[in-house]
Amino acid sequence: MECRDPHARSESRPAAVTTDRRYLLEQIDDAAVVQLYADGFEKLPVREKTLVWHLYQAALAGRDIYYDQRHRHNLGIRHMLEQIQRFPEGIPDETLTELTRYTKLFWLNTGPYNNLTARKFLLNLDRKKVIEAIEIAAISGGRFDLEHGETVAERVEKYARIFFDPDFEPMVTWKTPGEGQDILESSANNLYDDVSMADLEGFEEKNQLNSRLVQRDGKLIEEVYKVGGLYDREIRKIVGHLNDAIPFAPEPFAKALQALVKFYETGLDSDREAFDIAWVQNRDSDVDTMNGFIEVYMDARGMKGAWEGVVYYANHEKTDKIRALATHAQWFEDHLPVDPKYRKPKVEGVSAQAIEVVLEAGDSGPITPIGVNLPNDQRIREKYGSKSVSLSNVLDAYERSMPDSFRQEFAWDDAEVVRAKTWGAFASELTTEIHEVLGHGSGRMADQVTATPQDLLKEQYSALEETRADLVALYFVADPYLAAIGLVPSDEQQAVVQTEYEAYARNALVQLRRVRIGAQLEEDHMRNRQAIVHWLLANTRALDVRTRFEKTYFVVIDSDAFRDGVAKLLAEVQRIKSEGDYAKAKEFFETYGVHFDPEMRDEVVARVDHLNLPSYTGFVMPKLEPVMDGGKITDVKISYPCNLSIQMLEYSQS
Repeated sequence: MECRDPHARSESRPAAVTTDRRYLLEQIDDAAVVQLYADGFEKLPVREKTLVWHLYQAALAGRDIYYDQRHRHNLGIRHMLEQIQRFPEGIPDETLTELTRYTKLFWLNTGPYNNLTARKFLLNLDRKKVIEAIEIAAISGGRFDLEHGETVAERVEKYARIFFDPDFEPMVTWKTPGEGQDILESSANNLYDDVSMADLEGFEEKNQLNSRLVQRDGKLIEEVYKVGGLYDREIRKIVGHLNDAIPFAPEPFAKALQALVKFYETGLDSDREAFDIAWVQNRDSDVDTMNGFIEVYMDARGMKGAWEGVVYYANHEKTDKIRALATHAQWFEDHLPVDPKYRKPKVEGVSAQAIEVVLEAGDSGPITPIGVNLPNDQRIREKYGSKSVSLSNVLDAYERSMPDSFRQEFAWDDAEVVRAKTWGAFASELTTEIHEVLGHGSGRMADQVTATPQDLLKEQYSALEETRADLVALYFVADPYLAAIGLVPSDEQQAVVQTEYEAYARNALVQLRRVRIGAQLEEDHMRNRQAIVHWLLANTRALDVRTRFEKTYFVVIDSDAFRDGVAKLLAEVQRIKSEGDYAKAKEFFETYGVHFDPEMRDEVVARVDHLNLPSYTGFVMPKLEPVMDGGKITDVKISYPCNLSIQMLEYSQS
């Protein structure tokens, strides 16, 4: 699982540190564009740089898979938009400005749907101006790959409802579309074709994670993602680069890469399990990758894996702290405030690293997680353990690019502002690490339960699992044991805890700025945070809702009551997961996590718009280039484009 929201627990980051580097490159509507830096790459041995290069190529090779998974027309629309960007000469300024705005949002979100809210954004032009722009670009050399006899107007009409109609396929993933509506038919993603939930009754999937389900002549068919199957061309390229990487990898990592290649070749779930086991057992390689069909947030059912590629290396300086959590994982497991029968009697194979990301593609970029814990298979977690990573350079880039205005606008008093300024970054990073290392890695299924929690909890699983991991972090951040093992100063721990709880409460307000249409949340991380805060509001005396000058504030008035409430809720959430209690999971989120007050949202939007604050961030990745001598790589150079358009157009040409 991933912590995908950079402001998971702290909407207020420290003020930007003085530096000659460019971090915040531009803002498009409410999206910030930030350059990601990978310090220390130059110091890696040539062998490791070469390994990174081949993994980097493998990650880029799968980028179009995710585009296609997000929407059936994504690749065609992207090609059209990019041809306009490549050949803009003569296009009227007003038209080009709007097309560029839309294109950049399209790149950041991998299609026309907001990555966090799942809702479609529109192109604010009419058909005539789009047709004119294409015709002008074509004169300049743009190639639009029209079908035989197809006109530009017909091509624009093919995509017109996606561009202009807010009611046509409005949500890429829609888990609560309304009474009588089907979650698969209502979702615009390309994971299913002509398939409803009713169609799946009695159907046994062989490739739950790595297939697309389609209905042809009344029969359900699994189109498997593999060599010789769906995405054959892209997967063959990925496999080629992975094979190139293997000779440069240390033995345990080479074994994992070989297992990944085999899984791509066969598509068999047994080979996916073999890869997960080999990957989690590779604990010592400084260079690593996540490559494949991994996270299931995009699927309304929570079953189909979205493709992603991440390439990174260890940040040894920052790893000691996060590894202390892994070393003491058994103590934390034994002290979970849950029924002992849902705890692991013996914690196996928990490992953790702070990392420097070189590239994120597909489901993980340009909008990136800040922490990851894998594999997601509960059975493998319980038997073989898991690996957690904290994306150090991503967290650093957020710190250096995020304005200070959030804490001043949504904090109740000056004392809260000072705490956030002093401890906000530290508290956020610590709880993110606890979330990943201990949260996702903790707990077990009940003895009598044989099915996976994903199968039992269905579309509620991802939000419930994120809730559980957040609750573990919120509970243990206040435990004196953290000070005992040197992770927080004992005399400052209460300030850290108060800072974290205040930031978490603020987040329930501030995250509403992202959902500007409608009155319900679809994204799992947003649902989980809303649910925790509103459960605490309803069931404890930890929080107070206050108003001042017609502005709303969520104020933490009792941090002990906050933690006690977290413990009580965690006990129930763990029970729901361990027992696979779908009905209670659905009831919990319908009561506390899905619906919100649109008037409060409008207030929050007005406050952030007045300050021109971004709602989310996408990253420009480092660029690698090999230095060749006689056909052999002798070095790999790293550079930083600081330009979203240049990078996206280069990616599409590779």
